Amino acid sequence: MRLFDAPILAIETSCDETSAAVVHGRNVLSNVVASQIEMHRKWGGVVPEAASRAHVEAILPVISEALSVAGMVQSEIKAIAVTNRPGLVGALSVGVTAAKALSFGLGVPMIGIHHLEGHILSTMVLDSPPPFPHTCLVVSGGHTELVDVQSAGQYRIVGQTRDDAAGEAFDKGARLLGLGYPGGLAIQNMALAGNPSRYPLPRGLSGDTVDFSFSGLKTAVLRLTEKEGSSLNVADAAASLQEAIVSVLVERAMRALDQLGSLALTLVGGVAANLELRTRLAESCAQSEFGFFAPPIEMCTDNAAMIGLAASFRLAAGESDSFELDVFPNAEL
Repeated sequence: MRLFDAPILAIETSCDETSAAVVHGRNVLSNVVASQIEMHRKWGGVVPEAASRAHVEAILPVISEALSVAGMVQSEIKAIAVTNRPGLVGALSVGVTAAKALSFGLGVPMIGIHHLEGHILSTMVLDSPPPFPHTCLVVSGGHTELVDVQSAGQYRIVGQTRDDAAGEAFDKGARLLGLGYPGGLAIQNMALAGNPSRYPLPRGLSGDTVDFSFSGLKTAVLRLTEKEGSSLNVADAAASLQEAIVSVLVERAMRALDQLGSLALTLVGGVAANLELRTRLAESCAQSEFGFFAPPIEMCTDNAAMIGLAASFRLAAGESDSFELDVFPNAEL
């Protein structure tokens, strides 16, 4: 499969991280991320208006640093890639506006990339990337999907959450347990000292399905904190919550592999940084002789390198967008 054989400057501002990267083919020459976690922590979650203002302040310094780390100047960039869907409208607009200005000023093509496609193709950075076709488990704060990936650009969602995403369950559970934001890492760290069997929590949906449901789990954690009160063992509760989420993700992923006849599974998205999930999936795939692939931890959360990787395939196929490129808060893969 062909790749764009020239440097691409990629931009990602879909939520609360301002990122820019320089990508050449499958080679990531730089990947700079300015996180807003500390700012949003005091509110316990992302505030859209504050996120947009922070993107405006960070976008130019981040782009400049990405070029510097890559050892390049603007004139060496031959294409611009930017996340334009889905995400927070104000946040996306900052990135797309910067991309248009750079495309116009440099006289190079520009392409808008779906945020989820960036995650799905983030494993292309690996020295030995997964083969096509394969099954991809996308797990983040806003998404939990199983995707049949036939090739770069050909995707079919075969399983998805019917209500809340796994990352949202981690975040809400962490708030209920008083562990703060972001919830995924807080739960993971606290769970290290806990008993995952202490508190039985619901898995949601039964039968031969590859869909997910986490709203009942969030409610169950709320009820648990109300019932136990000050006697609640927070470490055990965190471990039990993590076990409930991870066990369902592993079970559904393995079922999807069997149903699709896939030979390999990829794990991507912010929750892909969870070490328990990575370990359990790797072990399950090894036992069943499936290939297992996950990007480096730094490429699990939102970043521009994954957007550049996705753009490399599309630009090589002759795709590009005009200056009419718009942003979309919701967009199907």
